[in-house]
Amino acid sequence: MPIFTVTGEIDPFLHVHLRKNERIFCESGAMVMMEMGLHVKGKMRGGLGRALLRRMANEESFFQQEIEAVNSDGDCLLSPALPGSIQILDVDSNCAYTLSDGSFVAAESTVELHSRLNSLGGSLFGGTGGFIIMEARGRGKLAVSGFGSLFVLDVTPGQDVVIDNNHAVAWSSNLHYEIGMPQSGGGFLSGLVNSVTSGEGLVIRFSGQGKVVICSRNRALFQTQTASSSSS
Repeated sequence: MPIFTVTGEIDPFLHVHLRKNERIFCESGAMVMMEMGLHVKGKMRGGLGRALLRRMANEESFFQQEIEAVNSDGDCLLSPALPGSIQILDVDSNCAYTLSDGSFVAAESTVELHSRLNSLGGSLFGGTGGFIIMEARGRGKLAVSGFGSLFVLDVTPGQDVVIDNNHAVAWSSNLHYEIGMPQSGGGFLSGLVNSVTSGEGLVIRFSGQGKVVICSRNRALFQTQTASSSSS
């Protein structure tokens, strides 16, 4: 099977070693370098319908790159669009992962990205994919990225975790999650005021058993600040 390795500490590469006839798929434009034995082509993976849903759901490209070791074994280097770390996850029949907007980097060909309906709260608010979200199923390696450094949290029963909406990268699909405002000890109005005055927007409360990948940087805030600086 393809060997996935994260190489480098600051804005790392995803290094993938492929043996002959093995292949992976990755986000369009992710390939930085590949050896001569490998071939790359654009592919509308899963057909027109799935490609359209993927584009609507997760800010991913309509076409993805497929890299295959056609002539011999070979290595390739991939890189996410935004600066930040890469996390390699294991997908299997007992562990699917839900992906936030723009977090997908690459996966083995035995992993499939499926679309499913989001919760009402996730549909209306934040960067969790809108009404349709993407889920990685199957079996194999999945690489995701986030803006800044990444950290993997283990959620256990009775120990709910609250995460700022803009810092969630991917999470175990079996986790229950709700989107709302940070707790402030008061009612709805108090929570709304606290959300504005504290600078914290919406949060996601995860419960159950599973993992959540979070990133250190807020992409939405960074883009807003960058736009403000450019216009001033």
